[in-house]
Amino acid sequence: MAQVVVVTSGKGGVGKTTSSAAFATGLAQRGKKTVVIDFDVGLRNLDLIMGVERRVVFDIVNVISGEARLNQALIRDKRVETLSILPASQTRDKDALTKEGVQGIIEELSKDFDYILCDSPAGIEKGALLALYFADQAIVVTNPEVSSVRDSDRILGVLQSRSKRAEEKREPVKEHLLVTRFDPVRVERGEMLKLEDIREILSIPLLGVIPESESVLKASNTGTPVIMDGESTAGQAYADAVSRFLGEEKPHRFIEAEKKGIFKRLFGGRAA
Repeated sequence: MAQVVVVTSGKGGVGKTTSSAAFATGLAQRGKKTVVIDFDVGLRNLDLIMGVERRVVFDIVNVISGEARLNQALIRDKRVETLSILPASQTRDKDALTKEGVQGIIEELSKDFDYILCDSPAGIEKGALLALYFADQAIVVTNPEVSSVRDSDRILGVLQSRSKRAEEKREPVKEHLLVTRFDPVRVERGEMLKLEDIREILSIPLLGVIPESESVLKASNTGTPVIMDGESTAGQAYADAVSRFLGEEKPHRFIEAEKKGIFKRLFGGRAA
């Protein structure tokens, strides 16, 4: 039976879709049959970040409305054999998503996949609630800033009260914390929240810390999940997070400010 994993946050712009693409790719690279679903109906960015925007013919709304079969809408990734993408619609309203329709898709996908990742829209509107409703696990993405952490705390409350597991009084959704756009130098200056403060507020296990990195933007612009850039700090951090997700012990990297030598102090230098 597939594990349904929602990638969610309270606030927009924290890197949910980047994280969904990276995680799905990382799981597939590890031999897990993985599908990632874009629930952001009306906007649709996952296909761009995955580099498959020109291959979209049908989408999740077409499947729910009976205009296409699921296997017609699924896009197989050309780089990683065990990875597939189910895009969102750009032209339809979020009300086109229904609980019954989403349930049917997840049940069908569960027959063939090990992991179903749901890339949630921000906040708690309909698309976001449907993305998290069927979740077995949740990756809560937050930036090290007060408003982002506060909104993530709100999402944790929704996960604990409005998921299918909560309704059925089953074991709760397993929660993981992913901190993105982390800059230890700015943390030292007091411009960002410390990791300890974020963990204290949210009180869920830390899955990974993704450093602020220009390679994330570059990867998004080229349609290549950043985890495939093994030279970048962000790519390495996502790979570590996937390993932890799969139960491996990995120390957290890129969370301390780098001690600069004289040349770096003189000439600067940013993370890759």
